Formats: sequence, structure tokens, C-alpha cells
Amino acid sequence: MTMCDGAAAERPASTAVSLDEAEWPAAVEVLNPGGTSPVVLVCEHASRHMPSLYRGLGLGHEDLARHIAWDIGAAAVTRGLSRQIDAVAYLAGYSRLLIDLNRPLDAKSSIPERSEATDVPGNAGLTPDERALRAERMFRPFHERIAADLHTREAEGRPTRIVSIHSFNPVFLGKARPWHAGVLFDRSRALADVIMTRLAADGALFVAANEPYVVSREEDYALLVHGQDRGHDAVLIEIRNDLISDDAGVAEWIGRMSEALQP
Repeated sequence: MTMCDGAAAERPASTAVSLDEAEWPAAVEVLNPGGTSPVVLVCEHASRHMPSLYRGLGLGHEDLARHIAWDIGAAAVTRGLSRQIDAVAYLAGYSRLLIDLNRPLDAKSSIPERSEATDVPGNAGLTPDERALRAERMFRPFHERIAADLHTREAEGRPTRIVSIHSFNPVFLGKARPWHAGVLFDRSRALADVIMTRLAADGALFVAANEPYVVSREEDYALLVHGQDRGHDAVLIEIRNDLISDDAGVAEWIGRMSEALQP
């Protein structure tokens, strides 16, 4: 993972960008493409990778390890869950600070100039060419691969449920969040209720519907475009990131989620 500090980020012109694989990996990593589960796992904030040309967007190493750059623990849970339930999984290859794969391209938060309470200097005053570059290299290949694979599943008559895996900070802008997990949904109430009931069955967890966020056309993408708009049940799981910040926590949540997602 290549990141550099800098007072200001250099934004490369499309003609000057090296396509070295280490610097510019695939926009999407596909795990277990032949998985037999009806669940399709999506992890839009799996990576904090940033090509060195961006100089960390003007942020330091500590900021680039924080939740603003990726969803801590989400990729590890997604990987383990893919193996555990035999499900295909799609993981992002780049940091959400470069472009957020769970935002419409016209959303203000698609390429954030400020994330939580942190300014992102390298995202200020971007040219249309740079915005287009990030969309073409990072956003569109990710979603086009998912859409193509879903088309194949649908043609084969395979049942499909979209489950997006995310994590959230236990404290946001000074306000504590009491939930251990949240299940976000729009129309898929029945699926969400089953998952919440199973997660909270042992009484150890506080699991809430549409917390700590709500689903909207302005701020969400995969759940709506790949799920609801195609006629599939779709939910987004938010796990508090301090619960999945080490191997033991990740293993525990892989187990919890595998039980919750059983048919």
C-alpha cells in the first residue's frame, strides 16, 4: 500500500499516470466467483490504497489509517464470510477518499473535500478531468463488474440477495454511538428483520434498524442500484469498527454473520 505525506497533494493528469500494477491495482477484487450462496457480498470501502502520485491527498499516515480512508475490519469480515457461506464477494481496490464507491457520482460526498472533521486538501478544487479519471479507473469498473455478474446470475435464474459489509466509528464528532451493529435497508424489511433478530438472539448485542445511517438515493449506491433496482433484496450491514479491529473480533463477527445470513 503506497501512501505519502505532503502539504498538498499532486493531482496527476490522465496522460501522466503510470499503470504499474502495484500503484494501480484492479478496481475490484472478486472472491469465490463460483460461490453457491444466494448472498452476494459487496465491500465498497475495503481498501485504503492510494497511488503515490496522490501524495496521500495531503494527509498524514495516521489519518490514512483512520475510518475516513476505509472501513476498518470490513474487508477481513467480508473475506472470511465469503469462505464461510460460499458466497461471491466484491472488494474495492482503492481508498474511499479518492472516490466513494457507495455514493452516486454527482453526490458532494463522492470525492470528499472534508471527511468527518478532517479537511482533505488533495480533493479541493479538482478539475473535471481528474474527477473523470477517478470515475473511469476506480468507480465504473467496480460497479460494471458487479452488474455484469448479476446479469449472468439472473439469466441463470439464481436467487440473489445483496449484502454490503461496512463498519462505523463508535464515536462520531464527539457523540457516542450505542449500537454494536446496524442493518440498513429501504424496501427489504423482511430480510433486515431476520438478520437483526439472529444477530441479537443471544442478548449480547444492541442491533438497530437504519442506524447509524439511513438509506437514500443521494448518499447510497450499491444497495439501491445492484439490489433494489434489479428486484433483489438488499441490505447494508454496519459493524462497530472497534469490534472488528483484531483477528479475534473479525473471527467472532464472521461467525455471527454466517449464522445471520443462513437461508
